Amino acid sequence: MARADRPLAGVRVLDLTRVLAGPFCSMILGDMGAEVIKIEEPGKGDDTRTWPPFVAGEATYFMAVNRNKQSLTLNLKAAEGRAIFEKLARKADVVLENFRTGTMERLGLGFRTLGRLNPRLVYCAISGFGESGPEAARAGYDLVVQAESGIMDITGFEDGPPVKVGTSIADLVAGMSAAHGVTLALLARQRTRRGQKVEISMQDAMAALLTYQAGIYFGTGQKPGRRGNKHPSIVPYEVFRAADAYLTLGVANNSLWERCCTALEHPELAKDPRYATEAARVQHREELVPRLNELLAARSADEWLKRFEAAGVPAGRIRTVAEVCESAHLRARGMIVTLPHPKAGEVRVLGVPIRLHGTPGKARTAPPLLGQHTERVLRGVLGLGRRQVARLRADGVV
Repeated sequence: MARADRPLAGVRVLDLTRVLAGPFCSMILGDMGAEVIKIEEPGKGDDTRTWPPFVAGEATYFMAVNRNKQSLTLNLKAAEGRAIFEKLARKADVVLENFRTGTMERLGLGFRTLGRLNPRLVYCAISGFGESGPEAARAGYDLVVQAESGIMDITGFEDGPPVKVGTSIADLVAGMSAAHGVTLALLARQRTRRGQKVEISMQDAMAALLTYQAGIYFGTGQKPGRRGNKHPSIVPYEVFRAADAYLTLGVANNSLWERCCTALEHPELAKDPRYATEAARVQHREELVPRLNELLAARSADEWLKRFEAAGVPAGRIRTVAEVCESAHLRARGMIVTLPHPKAGEVRVLGVPIRLHGTPGKARTAPPLLGQHTERVLRGVLGLGRRQVARLRADGVV
């Protein structure tokens, strides 16, 4: 498919972000066809370029979230570097940054300044705690925001300490929210012909995930606590132990419960008044769950999964990351992609999860080397000559 057919074809993004939240956002935009110019500090680049482990000297962390981008090195602390950025901003559709609140304004490159230069510009700022409120000045790393959002307080077992989510969920949710916000602002621009500022607070994005947990508190005044793998409103809906491995069982209504009992060869459980309704099963969780573990211990996980599948009961094995990355199903879905990299050889990355059947996105190019596209961008976008680029390099501007 021609690149022009992708949903964000023709959209140019200046990406000043680093680490994870912002780069995840710009990767989503790049997957959907946007031209993403990743602007990095000369000689240093994105923080994650130095985070182990490495493949042929390239950080696997960086390579995981920076495909479909061009790397331009540019010193924004130099007056000439800022002038080049302003010229690029005049020709851009989106500026994306995740500096600490106020940093871009101190550089003279905030939304008000850039918006005057380019009234159609969509400017997206990602920060830990937002640009207003008493905690706006705080720095926000993923772990800090997981703690401050309430998510860690409800993650872990009742008798254990708070636990972070196994991936950097605050960064990733903020990145997805930013990509959503940018595309909405681009859509609005079609009607208004003007850009706008998109502001994403990592804490806002994570607090929004509390959904029904917050609903429990708002409705009852009771503080939800850590419950391990237990769901507060559904039983059985947690992790169980088969003869040889753990599995998950998701029985969210009475119809599924009847089918589950049939698959377990104990249909009488479905008629037991203690377990016959959703509310009754929650009320009698402490009796029902041990009974189910006792029954499930009689067969292997694979045997149970076949029986549950035949009965139409949602269930799954707990897969390792390695198993998921080698999954035949995900490969068939195009979710495991191999890209040629100039130093690391063939690099495998996860594919595009948003499947547009008419105008699909695609993982096209490998994550860039630091400054790999500096000359291409300066000459192709701004029309600078080779000697001008060479002089900028010599002066430490790029």
